Amino acid sequence: MERLSGLDASFLYLETPAQLMHVCGVIVLDPSTMPDGYSYAAFRDELERRVRDVPEFTRKLRRVPMGIDHPVWVRDSHFDIDRHVHRLALPSPGGYAELVELTSHLAGLPLDRSAPLWEMWVIEGYQDDKVVVFSKMHHATVDGVSGSNLVSHLCSLEPDAGPMASSEPRPAGHEPGRAELFGRGLLGAMTRPLNAVKLVAPSTQLIAKTVGRARAGTAMAAPFSAPRTSFNGTITGHRAIALADMSLDDIRQIKNATATTVNDVVLAVAGGALRSYLEDRDELPSSSLLATVPVSVREQSQRSGGANKVSALFAKLGTDTEDPLERLRDLAERNRHAKEHHSAISADSLQDWAEFAAPRTFGLAVRAYAGLKLPELHPVVHNLVISNVPGPPVPLYFMGALIEALYPLGPVFHGAGLNVTVMSNNGRVHVGIIACRESMPDVEDLVRRFPAELTRLKAAVVAEAPVRRTRRSATKKTAKSASGAGSRGAAR
Repeated sequence: MERLSGLDASFLYLETPAQLMHVCGVIVLDPSTMPDGYSYAAFRDELERRVRDVPEFTRKLRRVPMGIDHPVWVRDSHFDIDRHVHRLALPSPGGYAELVELTSHLAGLPLDRSAPLWEMWVIEGYQDDKVVVFSKMHHATVDGVSGSNLVSHLCSLEPDAGPMASSEPRPAGHEPGRAELFGRGLLGAMTRPLNAVKLVAPSTQLIAKTVGRARAGTAMAAPFSAPRTSFNGTITGHRAIALADMSLDDIRQIKNATATTVNDVVLAVAGGALRSYLEDRDELPSSSLLATVPVSVREQSQRSGGANKVSALFAKLGTDTEDPLERLRDLAERNRHAKEHHSAISADSLQDWAEFAAPRTFGLAVRAYAGLKLPELHPVVHNLVISNVPGPPVPLYFMGALIEALYPLGPVFHGAGLNVTVMSNNGRVHVGIIACRESMPDVEDLVRRFPAELTRLKAAVVAEAPVRRTRRSATKKTAKSASGAGSRGAAR
């Protein structure tokens, strides 16, 4: 038995039929590398063998009586792989359009909370000889980093090798009764006010420091300052998915030439893609779009429990700037301030405050928030979520099949019906976009602008290269002349 952290549990409380809190992935496989060839039965059996001793795949929820505390994880003694792994085939011609239509539908289906919170759909018939695995796992179970770590239980570095990580069987422990759950929950509820007092002073100091940074112009962008767009409102349960690829080498070349980071380049490309998308629809706001960027605090966290160890920073995407290179430079400078600001915040502050999310009250508040359409009445908190997840730099094999592409997909929220997640994989950067279908009906038009915007940014960097070389040369000559003059003066 393991109690959910407040942050993990919050993803359960945030969930409604329209606001689903699972993360998804579209994994495109080449089954020709499988040593014994592909068959669904063998694939399912090997998957069962690899997940059976991994708690994240075999535990389920138990609620605490009266909802006085967060739920607990218990081992599913009746774990059945067939409740989690399903087989489908694409209709002819089995191309990209058919794949995104099917995965969009699957992404809009909730997970069964009476079983471990994950599913995989093995989709055959993609581009004649490819197999696609569409995975779903609840955010209460994984964040970006822990989700990537879980993949290591299913993947190998060679087609016929074992998984990169293996789990030792853990004792299942006893199944808690209602009295034990209630007693533990009551004890937690009684000590919670004492913990709240400890958080007040650090939070007050943080607010004061933030005000100081805002006055100095070095604070990260503030929430509730985003302009309204067509995808910022109350969402439905329908989803639309679109996928694209970019060159990691191009991103690194731009990063090196401009002394920025990979994340800066990704955000600048996203800003340019969104700018052109909104401009073509006569919807471009005069001020920049604001993105929430999840940040892993796993290495800095002092908390041992909990699957989610994340925080977030807010980033303006420069959609109000036409020149791609100027957008990148401005964004990189703002990101430096945002990171400095974020580093001053305790890595565990979000997790600590999330402990006070009351199960019943939180859930009712979320439903009321959506039912009253409040996202359309108050200022926009943020326009979208953008995540950049580092992936494997070498080829990986999923059950022996070569991973050709891995597109991650995060949740969308009331008020921000668009999520963009990118992941590097063996020299490529895979872009996964998921949106509320009613908020953004033509998500395909947005995703195809990402590689186009990267090309545009790279061209701008290449065009400016001679200017940078000339400036560096002039600087060196000036420095040399000054040095020579100084030496002559000293000799005299």
